[in-house]
Amino acid sequence: MFKTILVPTDGSPLSEKAASAAVDVAKLNNGCVIALSVAEPYPFTPLSANTFSDERSLYEEKARDVARQHVQKVKAAAQMLGVPCEVVLTQSFSPSYEILAAAERCACDAIFMATHGRKGLSRIFIGSETQKVLADSPVPVMVFR
Repeated sequence: MFKTILVPTDGSPLSEKAASAAVDVAKLNNGCVIALSVAEPYPFTPLSANTFSDERSLYEEKARDVARQHVQKVKAAAQMLGVPCEVVLTQSFSPSYEILAAAERCACDAIFMATHGRKGLSRIFIGSETQKVLADSPVPVMVFR
């Protein structure tokens, strides 16, 4: 049923729970896992673009390193069970867009992801990447909380 499962990860314990379930399901179905981590670019305004270029480079390099560590955890878990795992790293201010794009690009059958369950004003101002994925995903989404 689910042969190619996308696992977006932010390295949180909830993401690890989603990854573990995805690896188990992929193993049962002789499938594979696509581990995705989205590094956030340096937040800057056009007026400061040149002023903080060194700081920006260091920030983005660190963000990519952290994202790489997150997907490597998923890959290690998959390898322990003999499940093929592809690693995808992107950089964007919109993780939900990158998740949906990766699901399409990699022809995924499902997305297994975590939600942090924000409520009230924090949900309104911060938003819910999970909610955006649920609203626009062309494939089933399994949400872990």
